[in-house]
Amino acid sequence: MDLSQRQAAFAAHQRVARLATADAQGRPHAVPVCFVYLDGRFYTPIDEKPKRSMRLKRLRNIEVNPQVALVFDEYSDDWSRLGWVMVQGRADVLDGGEEHAAAVQALRQKYEQYRPMALEGRPLIRVRPERVASWGTAA
Repeated sequence: MDLSQRQAAFAAHQRVARLATADAQGRPHAVPVCFVYLDGRFYTPIDEKPKRSMRLKRLRNIEVNPQVALVFDEYSDDWSRLGWVMVQGRADVLDGGEEHAAAVQALRQKYEQYRPMALEGRPLIRVRPERVASWGTAA
């Protein structure tokens, strides 16, 4: 599923998204993530910010239930400027390869903080959109 040009531009402009996953029992888990949009797919890294473990809940959830949602939103007290895009899709984890390398390069271009991090040896979550909804300035 392709995002419209307006939806893609709105999402790509955002600095953070919310990634929602669910475990095998359907219990939801949502976290803010940094991301890039490349060739119709979204990529978010497991970066070097302090974490208790590399076996993050979002990765464990994707193993048992690859259906995820990403929400990109913009809030303003001027409600005529509100907007959001929700992407529902299938996630998997990339551990290397050309696609992983291209996503790492794009993440470093978008986020200066990733330039010194060793993202090459860390997993990336790839989300392939299957359904897209949008509202307001993103529609």
